[in-house]
Amino acid sequence: MAQYNLKINGQTYKADVEPDTPLLWVLRDSLGLVGTKYGCGIAQCGACTVHVNDSATRSCVMPVSAVGDSKVTTIEGLSEKGDHPVQQAWNEVDVPQCGYCQAGQIMTAAALLKRNAKPSDKQIENAMNGNLCRCGTYHRIREAVKVASTKTN
Repeated sequence: MAQYNLKINGQTYKADVEPDTPLLWVLRDSLGLVGTKYGCGIAQCGACTVHVNDSATRSCVMPVSAVGDSKVTTIEGLSEKGDHPVQQAWNEVDVPQCGYCQAGQIMTAAALLKRNAKPSDKQIENAMNGNLCRCGTYHRIREAVKVASTKTN
């Protein structure tokens, strides 16, 4: 075991875990931040997406030892009140059905809009392509990203 000081959602957390423990399990099991979901464990579905230094990252395959001094943001830290423009748009467009993929979808969309405030349909499709939704709400997800782009600076 090793001890890690992690910068997550603007706070510093200590975690005593094995160096190869995926960040996802540190967040969920060690720190109680359960908004980030387990989907596949092989970085193929996007349910586990968090931001590492503002970049969308699959936490299921990132070992905690690779985090270092990076700033990690989970869905819990995206907005204290749940009013981030992407979260607002998700509600307005009524995106979720089962909701399981939503944290990863929202985190991916927020990272896209931070890089590109006014993405084209193709850019939205390319950015969101790696996030799977078993309910098939892709058209609403794309619409919500467009709506969110009108709410960001």
